[in-house]
Amino acid sequence: MWNSNKQNEYPAPAPAQPATTYPAAPAASSFSSSPSTSAPVRSTAPSAKNAAVLGPGLTVKGQISGDEDLQIEGKVEGPIALKGQRLTVGSSGEIVSDVHAREVIVYGKVRGNLFAEDRVEVKKDGSVVGNITGGRVLIEDGAYLKGQIEIQRNNSSKSHSHHEKELETAGVSSN
Repeated sequence: MWNSNKQNEYPAPAPAQPATTYPAAPAASSFSSSPSTSAPVRSTAPSAKNAAVLGPGLTVKGQISGDEDLQIEGKVEGPIALKGQRLTVGSSGEIVSDVHAREVIVYGKVRGNLFAEDRVEVKKDGSVVGNITGGRVLIEDGAYLKGQIEIQRNNSSKSHSHHEKELETAGVSSN
């Protein structure tokens, strides 16, 4: 009898596993239709390759620092320091503070100073109220800017390292 139960158990799981495998794929796709919708949205975002995303329904009050790209669709009130990374302010994004990053791309609104090691782009529907400092600056037709622009030359790498030390001393570093 014991062997007959084992034989009954073996045939049952064998068909159940393929049966489970086939329905699991359609069930997963039906369940993940909304998550998979959000996943392509993140991957097809203008510059969010492997970026962390702060969604449109979120508000953050405080300091953000890190070592990965960030896309903001919500609201942030506080300093942002992304050492050597890209910050993208999405069309629904709003930042009220200073930003330090390698690259800053603005589709939404920024009220604060932007400091970029490489470049700053303000897209046609973007707005910046504050000063922009960076190696390259691109402002599209239709964008709004109220502030000053300072272009830093490549020989300013010494001042960047000095500036980074100042940030670390002030507690803005990611470490």
